[in-house]
Amino acid sequence: MEESVFKELVEKGYYTKNPKLAPQSYSCYYHRTMLTTRVKANAIKTVAIHDKDTGSPEVQISILTKKIDELATHLKKHKKDNHSRRGLLAMVADRQTHLNYLKKKHPKRYLSVTKKLDLKAK
Repeated sequence: MEESVFKELVEKGYYTKNPKLAPQSYSCYYHRTMLTTRVKANAIKTVAIHDKDTGSPEVQISILTKKIDELATHLKKHKKDNHSRRGLLAMVADRQTHLNYLKKKHPKRYLSVTKKLDLKAK
């Protein structure tokens, strides 16, 4: 990975410092995390109903969507990682369950979430 691209990803919060994993020749070592707190907070902020909203279906769908995107990019690089692929399928099924609930109980909120997250509305 190019250094400029790497620094940009660090600034966005996609990588975190972990000095325990650092080789002796490096002053710091960055490793990939699935969702950092900054990325998760941005996902929550885009669809939250109120300030302290963490459990509404919209927020859960948003977080799952971010996790699915992260895992999908991982699986494009590591095609034989079937254990992670199983986790991805479970997350997609969980997101679909939340979407079906919203569609049945609150159709306006369902359309709002699918539009904000660029998901296909059925």
